Amino acid sequence: MKKAALLLALLPGMASAQQTSTMKLSIQVENRILTANLIDSKTTRDLVSLLPLTLTMNDLFGREKWGQLPRPISEDGTRVRSYDVGDVIYWSPSAHVAIFYRHDGQSIPAPGIIVMGKMESGVEALAVPGSVKVTIDLVK
Repeated sequence: MKKAALLLALLPGMASAQQTSTMKLSIQVENRILTANLIDSKTTRDLVSLLPLTLTMNDLFGREKWGQLPRPISEDGTRVRSYDVGDVIYWSPSAHVAIFYRHDGQSIPAPGIIVMGKMESGVEALAVPGSVKVTIDLVK
């Protein structure tokens, strides 16, 4: 019931697509709990509808960890071709959620990424070789 109330509070028109909402993600990596502030967008609300999620996040280019979502989510967010360390993003058409932990100076290929949020701190927990198992949920 709490999740439904949170989703209703984020009806379109309540905030601009780039405004940070009061919603936060909890991302558990081994015994560490990281948090991310979410941006209010249709893409983000669709991600929230899938929570909680446990994913194996694989490493890509020594800069990001990515995991396969159980289904594609909305692509209604703004696409960009650049990123910042700590960005939580959606990459389609592959239905991947990813978190950038290092910047390698490269731009993102077309069609670009949709930024859904930003890590508050602790992103270095993802800067380990290989894959990591993470559990993603709303901060309660």
